[in-house]
Amino acid sequence: MNRSVKFWGACAFSLVMGSVVQAETYVRIAASSTGGSWYPLAAKMAEIFSTNIEGLSATAVPGGGVSNVSDVQDGEVEIGWTFAHTAYSGYKGEGPFQNANEDVRFLAALFPAGFQIAVPASSDIHTLKDLIGKRVSPGKPQWSSYDSFQQIIGETGFTVEDIKAAGGGINHVDYSDSVALMKDGNLDAFATITNVPQASFLELDQTMDIRFLPIDPEVRDRFIANNPGYVPVTIPASAYQDLDADIETVGARTILVVNASVPDDLVYEMTRLLWESHGDLLATKSTWADVSLPEAYSGAAIPVHPGAKRYYDEMGVKAAE
Repeated sequence: MNRSVKFWGACAFSLVMGSVVQAETYVRIAASSTGGSWYPLAAKMAEIFSTNIEGLSATAVPGGGVSNVSDVQDGEVEIGWTFAHTAYSGYKGEGPFQNANEDVRFLAALFPAGFQIAVPASSDIHTLKDLIGKRVSPGKPQWSSYDSFQQIIGETGFTVEDIKAAGGGINHVDYSDSVALMKDGNLDAFATITNVPQASFLELDQTMDIRFLPIDPEVRDRFIANNPGYVPVTIPASAYQDLDADIETVGARTILVVNASVPDDLVYEMTRLLWESHGDLLATKSTWADVSLPEAYSGAAIPVHPGAKRYYDEMGVKAAE
């Protein structure tokens, strides 16, 4: 029995006046680093859950797309933010995951994210292969961004070891440090999979001249075909002031996952509150405008938690065939 099963097995839940009631019940929501896009939304979710579910204390904790899946599996947290492709890899035990995470369940699909690679406008980097020998920040080891970066350059025909062997380096730092390094001239490329536009790229866009690297359409199509959970994404020219044309890239749906042992009634209530709090979450971050109940199943490549499914059934939301 994993830690999460032990934790929830000790809790006796009942529905009283429409609320899930249990003294000192805790739900931990793993998001991004505190400076990342997910964290403020996770913190608002925690506030909404704590305020509206009697006896529940929810809190947001820092994390990463890969580690969040493992932490949900192991009972370190109850809910995790991740991407559809990362959840799929985790459930199957593929890619960065050594073991299958079979206790992880789908809860909700949120907004789409695009893989973005920014370089100084004066740089001689124009294609992905030009990153060989350069100083690159692709995210921390347990972040989905780093996993995506390795997959994408692998499809292009090289690895992070090739970058290093040619005199370059991989900087495993967070968004704010990546921005600072690039501003100071100590970083050649900043790559991550995130919402479009994203605050860190907007900061760079407003303080220095940058360009965004496209992914060759042939490479993109082949990559999507070989990696379930990814989709084609276009970064519109309107997203950043330095863009004068759309940028073709890949992306994935941001999703929430939950441990299978979290009680159905509690997951139902959290799912309901999530979708009934659109205005509060939109006020927290504008990217919530792209979150839509009819697309709640988008990217659901792993089993759906029964509590979430119950809510979606009531709302007439159907999974894609």
